[in-house]
Amino acid sequence: MAAPLKIKISIADRVYPLTIDPKKEEGLRKAAKSIESLIKQFEQSYAVRDKQDVLAMCALQFAAKVEQESLDTQYDDIAVTQKIKELHKLLDNCI
Repeated sequence: MAAPLKIKISIADRVYPLTIDPKKEEGLRKAAKSIESLIKQFEQSYAVRDKQDVLAMCALQFAAKVEQESLDTQYDDIAVTQKIKELHKLLDNCI
């Protein structure tokens, strides 16, 4: 196992020192870049009074995406299960 890596991540004009597993560095840097990009979009699209408002909207956006993907997966699982049941029924009728 690799030694922990110390990095600094900048989000919303603040620097956060982190000690991480080196394998997670790329993911963390990409996440920080995504957050910064979304912050800029919100600041350009809306009258922003406070960075806290923008950060809250970013958190909501990312959480909603995760939740929607989870729901979509559940719906896909239900559809696949239904198709398997239908195929099983067809096979039973052929036997």
